[in-house]
Amino acid sequence: MPGYEIKHQSIAVNGGNNLEIRSLLDRQQYADPLGEAESAGISPAFWSLFGQVWPSAQKLADLMQTWELGKLRILEIGCGLALASLVVHRRRGNITASDCHPLTDSFLKANLLLNHLPALPYCTGNWSRENPGLGEFDLIIGSDVLYERQQPAQLAAFIQLHAAHDAEILIIDPNRGNRSAFHQAMALLGFSLTESFIESPLNDGTPYRGRLLHYARELNTN
Repeated sequence: MPGYEIKHQSIAVNGGNNLEIRSLLDRQQYADPLGEAESAGISPAFWSLFGQVWPSAQKLADLMQTWELGKLRILEIGCGLALASLVVHRRRGNITASDCHPLTDSFLKANLLLNHLPALPYCTGNWSRENPGLGEFDLIIGSDVLYERQQPAQLAAFIQLHAAHDAEILIIDPNRGNRSAFHQAMALLGFSLTESFIESPLNDGTPYRGRLLHYARELNTN
């Protein structure tokens, strides 16, 4: 036994086939026998969060079902169960999933198998540390990534390192209180914001209220 329990869920995606997802049974799960999560800076209280299907992750998956992918090199940050990455991947987009949780990669591989998809690139993406080899991306996407006070500054610095010169950033945020601090940090890095309200329910009818934060770098055309 791995020390935690799992369940399987079928998650609807607007305009696409359902995603079959292996997730943690509930938020009470915890297993870190080798101290890997602790070494990555993940406390027991936050250990199980990667393995939950979050409402904002479902909204990001819906968005990626219709977003123009082209030849963009895309990075999902704090991917957790990587719903959006799975959607982009089955649309044959160039997506890399990233997270700092030690079990994210194994859950991603299991969910790729459940959805009959080939291997998907995965890299460690720890916002407070160096991530050698991660590179730069044209589009960086994430959902519900601003739930701790220190995250706005850490995430903005991480984006600065891994965003291409003309990159765009898409964040689905469920109206977290740390949003303003992130706006300020991104503005200092030259990113302008377009903000859209999301008030439509999830595909199962559950109410949802949040925002799409769309950042683009203010390029000097002179």
